[in-house]
Amino acid sequence: MAINVQGLQGQWNQLKGEVKKKWGQLTDDDLRWSNGNIDQLIGRIQERTGEKREAIEKFFDHLTSEGASAFSSAVETVGHAAGHATNRLREGYSQVADTARDQYGNAREIVVRNPMQWVAAAFGIGFMAGMIAGYTSSHSHHQPPRRFF
Repeated sequence: MAINVQGLQGQWNQLKGEVKKKWGQLTDDDLRWSNGNIDQLIGRIQERTGEKREAIEKFFDHLTSEGASAFSSAVETVGHAAGHATNRLREGYSQVADTARDQYGNAREIVVRNPMQWVAAAFGIGFMAGMIAGYTSSHSHHQPPRRFF
């Protein structure tokens, strides 16, 4: 039986607890993983538990396939959540766009009904902005130089 050594190594800290549940007599030293040598690990487990190599390999294979399945499930769950969030954002954007369109229509209607008032208001606002800009511009050119001593 071929064990997914890479999957086992990557998840070993999490899987070690499952191995200890199955074979309670194993210590952390027994489950030490060194240099990716799966044969040494399985040999130590065989010595301490009396379990057959095939049973240990089958258990490890089961653990790594469960881990991969849990990871796939987590990825799928995150994907669903992201899709749901995207849909909610689209709905919110659609509502904002509809409201903006309605308000623009209302504002346009008001301007069309009273064009002279809006032209006068725009002229007044422009005139005031020009006065403020001119005042600040002329004041900035007439300031005396600063002395630091």
